[in-house]
This record gives sequence, C-alpha cells and structure tokens, in this order.
Amino acid sequence: MALLDRILRAFFDAALLPFRGAHPLVGLSIVSLAAAVLVLLVVKRTSDQPALTAVKRQILAGFFEMRLFADDPRALLSTQWELLRHNLRYLRLSLAPMLWLIAPFFLLVAQLQFQYGYRGLRAGETALVTVTLAGGDTARPALRLEVPAGLRVETPGVWIPSLREMSWRVRVVEAGSYSITLDLAGTRIVKSLDATPLVIRRSPERLRATLVKQLLYPAEDPLPAGVPLRAIAVTCPEASIRALGISLHWLVWFFVLSMAFAFALRKRFGVVL
Repeated sequence: MALLDRILRAFFDAALLPFRGAHPLVGLSIVSLAAAVLVLLVVKRTSDQPALTAVKRQILAGFFEMRLFADDPRALLSTQWELLRHNLRYLRLSLAPMLWLIAPFFLLVAQLQFQYGYRGLRAGETALVTVTLAGGDTARPALRLEVPAGLRVETPGVWIPSLREMSWRVRVVEAGSYSITLDLAGTRIVKSLDATPLVIRRSPERLRATLVKQLLYPAEDPLPAGVPLRAIAVTCPEASIRALGISLHWLVWFFVLSMAFAFALRKRFGVVL
C-alpha cells in the first residue's frame, strides 16, 4: 500500500504542478474534467445503455401521466407506484458503473483532500506539533524537537502522561516548506510542515503504518517500523475555496464541476446517464 501511495502522490504532485500558483479552482477544474471523462467511459462500458434509455423514457412518461391524471386519485396512485418501480430499476442499472468507480474515486478523493483540504500556515502564525508515543509507559521520554531556520520553537515540550503526548508550539518566521525533526533517544524522524500560499500537498499527520490509515492519510510515508510512536501531528488549518462570491469545501466544488462536465459531454461520448 505504501508503494501505491508513493506512486499516486508523485502522479498528483506532477499533474497539479503547473497550477500551484493559480487559484485552487483552476487545477480542481482540470481534475474534475478528467473525473467526468472517466465516469462517462466507465458508464458506457459497464452499463446497459439501451435499458437506461428505456427506463428514463418511462420515468418521463410517468411525470406526464401524473399531470394528466391529477384529478383521478386512483390513476395517480397507480402512476406513482410505476414511477417508484422505474426509479428502482434505474438505480439497479446504475449499480454496476458505481461499483467500478468506488475504488478509483476513493483513492482520488483521498489524494485531493491533501492538495485542497488544507491551507499553508502564514508568517507569524503558530502551529502545535504533537507527538503521540506507543506503549503504556507514562515516564517522560527523551524527546527533542529540531526546526530549521524560518521556524522558531516557542515553548518547551509539554508532556501529558495520561495521553502519552508531548507538544510544542512553533511559530512561522518566514514562508517556506519545511521539515522538522523529532529526536527520540537518538532515533530521528522527519515530519513536513508547510507555510506557503501555494496549492501543494500538505500532511497534517504522519501515522504508524496500518492499511486503513494508509488509505485515509496517503499524504506522507508512514512512520518507520520499530519506532515507538503512534503519530506526529502538526496544526494544519482547513481550507475552503472561494469563487463566485461564495466559499465552499473543495469536495463540493469537485462534485458540482464533475457533474456539470459529465452532463455537458455525455452526448459527445454517446452516454446515457
């Protein structure tokens, strides 16, 4: 799984590189267009297009019947039942493409979350760096935080025995993409910390390797095996994308744009949705 994450990270970093300095909606629109094309190709190859066409016509006819027999309760009830049956059939016919699309879209959304879901820290802002240790020992560990020029550690490590966590407050002195280092009794582990306005991959947590965590947090390699840590977390403010006078989560923009592109291109691809 770690190899797949590295391949996907490299692919998305390269694909979105030309749009790093642009408005977030620019790169997201390109990804949405590609996702729409993928949806159309999968639907065309995996669905029963003639059956979908027929059932959509039946649904449309049912709406006309409802208007025509609006004064006949018995006929209206019968038409509503037929509409329900046709809608259930439409959902059944749509199930095959949905099953084919679940896995690629899950991986896509997991990658895009760390490209568009967070913003970089700004000069003057502070971040909380928190290390969670594994095991049950509550004794204070020999843990030290090292930061490069451009960052400043403002507090000594605060140890919380009940949580097995140690935290530091770090201030951003100047913008940049940094690597901070945790020294645990001679073992050194690196964690990224981003403080740029560019649209780039950001990782709020580096976690111990498990299949679920690697699926949900693919932005950074898991912690090395054998290191007695559960997680290294850095404050990473959540972002929204503002366009047309409104601010929305990137996933809303992605869904709206993908659907718009899919419907706009469906006739060109000869696909019934």
